Amino acid sequence: MSEYETPATPSPEQTQPSPANPVPVAPKPLPDSKSATPKKTQAVQVCDDDRKQLQAGDKTLLIIEDDDKFCRILVNLAHQHDFKALYALDGESGLNTAKEYLPSAIVLDIGLPLIDGWTVMEKLKDDPKTRHIPVHFISGSDEQVDARRMGAIGYLLKPVSMNGLSKAFQTIEGFVQKELKHILIIADDTSSSEDILQLLQSEAVQITQALNRAEAENLLTQAEVDYDCIIFDINNEPETGLLLLKELRLHEAEATQSIPIIIYAERRLTKKEELLLNDCMNQLVVKSVRSPEHLLDEAVLFLHQIESQLPEAQRQILNRFHDKEAIFQGKKILLADDDMRNVFALGSILEEKGMELVLAKNGKEAIEQLHQNSNIDLILMDLMMPEMDGFEAMRQIRSDLHFQKVPIIALTAKAMKKDRSKCIELGANDYLSKPINMDKLLSLMRVWLYG
Repeated sequence: MSEYETPATPSPEQTQPSPANPVPVAPKPLPDSKSATPKKTQAVQVCDDDRKQLQAGDKTLLIIEDDDKFCRILVNLAHQHDFKALYALDGESGLNTAKEYLPSAIVLDIGLPLIDGWTVMEKLKDDPKTRHIPVHFISGSDEQVDARRMGAIGYLLKPVSMNGLSKAFQTIEGFVQKELKHILIIADDTSSSEDILQLLQSEAVQITQALNRAEAENLLTQAEVDYDCIIFDINNEPETGLLLLKELRLHEAEATQSIPIIIYAERRLTKKEELLLNDCMNQLVVKSVRSPEHLLDEAVLFLHQIESQLPEAQRQILNRFHDKEAIFQGKKILLADDDMRNVFALGSILEEKGMELVLAKNGKEAIEQLHQNSNIDLILMDLMMPEMDGFEAMRQIRSDLHFQKVPIIALTAKAMKKDRSKCIELGANDYLSKPINMDKLLSLMRVWLYG
């Protein structure tokens, strides 16, 4: 029996629980009344909004919140800040309203009926028509770093005061009114910095370049510009390139800590870099990318740019990047596995996706094939093979400078935690246990082929 499972229909997205408390009316604190698990009952619309009075040019705020009393408070605040208010009591209708009206901004709760706030956010950011809409979370669970990493402009933790809500609306209003977005590029190489500038520049973006940490620290300390995103190119500065992250994490200004940071390296991060990155992710909004296409995609997300208004070249790059099948076309995959039944089962699916296969029966053959085929895009490496196992093969591959950037996904029949740790230590980018779920494997391959 083959150890590979054919792709299946994705299961419904799971959600996480969050606290549940009653919500009193302001000016008292407004505790969260939610559970992040979607409620199965359909909410009933009890609060009229402004959708019937909308006119061209109106600023609109979509409020997705299932507590009617709290929603009325948010509607009143929206009116005070010259927004027309749209109101949805559950995640599903909120998502549909966003797609229909394309509001100027969204206030989003997490614990909603039908579809929770995390899923709403994911679907908004997956759709080119709604991806640019700024979203401000209001929730009872403190997960603001994760929310900001998804592209949120703010996060207010319940219970909230009227003062806290007022500040949230000032953030929303300021973001909606801001037409010119600012990027800070930090790169120690002029050529690399110029390449990033050429990739991201447009009429709606102003880019500042810093060629070293001292210059970057000076620009951030002066605070003459409110940067919307920082891009940190560490291709040519291993080990020391991420030290500025430590300083940003300790920065006194909360606004500086909340600036989204994109780490750009067309190479595997060193162990020291990975440890520092993981250490900073609890306090800073950090994402790591390995390709220009991925860099552009994340920058557009954090800048909340409208995709249809981007330069034609940028739109083409993003269209290719988001085509989940196009990424496989013409890619050359090295498959190292000594079980021909598994090779046949996996190979037939990969070839149907437009990929070219190079086969090896053991680790020694895998290394030989790498030297004969210098344009391998990704390696699928079984661990238990004769003559030379996958562990030793990965060790030798990563010791060769020519192959340090080639992504490796390790495949094994053992679901042992120590095997996974050993794989990562020896240079694997990811790991899957047999029987291989093809949906999961294809998803992982997309991640590493995108970079």
